[in-house]
Amino acid sequence: MALSTRFTREFGVRHPVVCGGMTAVGTADLISAVANAGALGFLTALTQPTPEALAKEIARCRDHTDQPFGVNLTILPSIDPIPYDEYRDAALESGIKIIETAGRSPEPHMPAFARAGAKVIHKCVSVRHALKAQRLGVDAVSIDGFECAGHPGEDDIGGLVLIPAATAALSIPVVASGGIADGRGLAAALALGAEAVNMGTRFVATEEAPVHENVKRQIVANDERATNVVFRKFRNTARVAKNRISDEVIEIERRAESTFDDIADLVSGKRGRSEVLGQGRMNDGMWWAGQTQGLIHDIPSCAALIDRIVADAEEVISRRLADLVEPDTATG
Repeated sequence: MALSTRFTREFGVRHPVVCGGMTAVGTADLISAVANAGALGFLTALTQPTPEALAKEIARCRDHTDQPFGVNLTILPSIDPIPYDEYRDAALESGIKIIETAGRSPEPHMPAFARAGAKVIHKCVSVRHALKAQRLGVDAVSIDGFECAGHPGEDDIGGLVLIPAATAALSIPVVASGGIADGRGLAAALALGAEAVNMGTRFVATEEAPVHENVKRQIVANDERATNVVFRKFRNTARVAKNRISDEVIEIERRAESTFDDIADLVSGKRGRSEVLGQGRMNDGMWWAGQTQGLIHDIPSCAALIDRIVADAEEVISRRLADLVEPDTATG
């Protein structure tokens, strides 16, 4: 049995599983392994210091896989201007045919994507944003439930409601994101109408993820309660791993007079990447993690993980759920 969906057929991958863009994690080391395992992975453009470095990373990924992979372009406001157009063009000129956009609307970039014949998946946190993305012409949306790591928006809608609400409203494929880390989650997302699932935290706890081993072990040790929701006060809600830094951020945010300047040093992305992801100092910076930590109990290779997830989903769909349906013996 194989899990064939509209997503696998349209995007040319074997399995309806996605590893979306993750800052400092979405490099060729991880994404080539995801691709070789039959899933769809995204190099994170802005992890690379320049557009030229992105082109080199795409080439490095191709050295390790002949399977499809894409590039994530996350468009966010920043203090220092980011040459998004140049990163976009570096990906397209390198022959990338699948782009994942996130953050602000992809509208300014859609003509360039269309000219290059690239498919676009836009990450959304609400049905209304997904509908707008569909009107712009994206090929699929990835919808983030409140359980996810990163920025789940301000509506606090979990996947059990958000996924079927999105699939009912949209005509393009929906990728379910947030709260999924195993075959049960994949089977549940398909039952809710999704065509694939996106996982982030689960892929960080794999052999190929380019982060310190302490990060992977911490994810395995943590349970579903080991996250904090920060930046509420600034309407930029984010879910991160619970540690000394994120606890301190919450305490500062609770002070009536506090401003973002009071936490800026604590939440620095450079600090999180260097101290935590790079050196494994788990309490010395803020790092992203979802509630799926409570479902993660090992650190497998990407190939072993994806094979297991797909096999477990097939088991749930073909046996466990089928066994619950009894034939109608009524004679009328």
